[in-house]
Amino acid sequence: MARRLSLAVERFPIAGAFTISRGSRTEIAVVVARIEDGAHAGRGECVPYPRYGESVESVSALIEAQAGAVAAGIGRAELMARMPAGAARNALDCALLDLDAKAAGRRAWEILGLPAPEPATTAYTLSLGTPESMGEAARAASARPLLKVKLGGDGDPARIAAVRAGAPGARLIVDANEAWRPENLEANLAACVAAGVALIEQPLPADADALLAGIPHPVPICADESLHDRAGLDALAGRYDAINIKLDKTGGLTEAVKLAEEARARGLTVMVGCMLGTSLGMAPATLLTRHAAYIDLDGPLLLAKDRSSPLLYEGSTVYPPEPELWG
Repeated sequence: MARRLSLAVERFPIAGAFTISRGSRTEIAVVVARIEDGAHAGRGECVPYPRYGESVESVSALIEAQAGAVAAGIGRAELMARMPAGAARNALDCALLDLDAKAAGRRAWEILGLPAPEPATTAYTLSLGTPESMGEAARAASARPLLKVKLGGDGDPARIAAVRAGAPGARLIVDANEAWRPENLEANLAACVAAGVALIEQPLPADADALLAGIPHPVPICADESLHDRAGLDALAGRYDAINIKLDKTGGLTEAVKLAEEARARGLTVMVGCMLGTSLGMAPATLLTRHAAYIDLDGPLLLAKDRSSPLLYEGSTVYPPEPELWG
C-alpha cells in the first residue's frame, strides 16, 4: 500500500507565560506530520519559528507539498536533498524515521546506528523578567542542577546576579537570544564571570557576531541563531566555542546526527536544545544526548498540558521515549 501523508495543527497552553527578548507567549502551535503505510503510522512534530521566516501556514504548505513524494516512497536521504533545513523537513524526517522503526520492529537509534539513549539531565528554563521575578523563579527552581536563564540586553547584570543569589548551587547557562549589543557586551560578560556562568548562548545578533572573534571568551560562547546545519559550521570559526543543535533548525534528526558528529570533530562543544514543544517534539532529540555536554529538552516541563504517553521526567532527568510515543 502506498504511504499516505496527513498533518494536524495543534495548540498547547504554556504554564503561565514564556518570555524571551523577542516577546512573550501563553501557548504554542505545533504542526504534526503523520505518515501511514496501511499497517503502521509514524509521527513527527515541528514548531514554526517566525525568527526564521516560518509560520504555521507556510510550514503546513511545505509539508503538504511532499504528499506525492511520500506516496512514492521517498526516504530520509532523498528528503534532505529535496527540502531545505527547517521545521517542515523536521516533521517529515522524524515521521519517516518513526514509521521505519515501527515497520521494522526496531528502535530508531538502531536504524541510525546510534547507541541507545540513557536518562539525561536537562536544563530548566527561566523566562526573561525583572531581576526580582527572575530571582524568585530561581529560588523556586534551585533544586534543579542546571538552569537556563533568558536575558534581554540592558539590565542583564542585575538579572544574572539575582538568579545566582536565588540558586547558588545550580549550574547556569544564559541565553540572550541575540539581545546584547557591543556597548553592553563587556559588562554582561563580566557579570557572567562573576556569577560563575558555564555557557553563554547567542549573545549578539547572528548577522553581527563577527565581534566575537576579536574578544576573549572568559565564558564559552554557544551559537544558536547563528547555526542551522553543517553548511554553517565554517562561519563559526573563532567566534563560537559550542553549538546548540535543534531539530527544527537542522531539518530533522538525520541532519542533526551528522551535524553533531562534525561539530565534535572540529572541537566544538555540543548542546542539544529545543523550541517550546511537546514530548513528541523532544523524543527524537533524546537520541542526541550522548553527543552533548549540555541538554536543554525541557519543553514539556514548561507546558500546562502535554501529550498522552509523554516522555518521563523525574525532576530534571528526562528518559528516552517509549515506542508508543515515538521511535
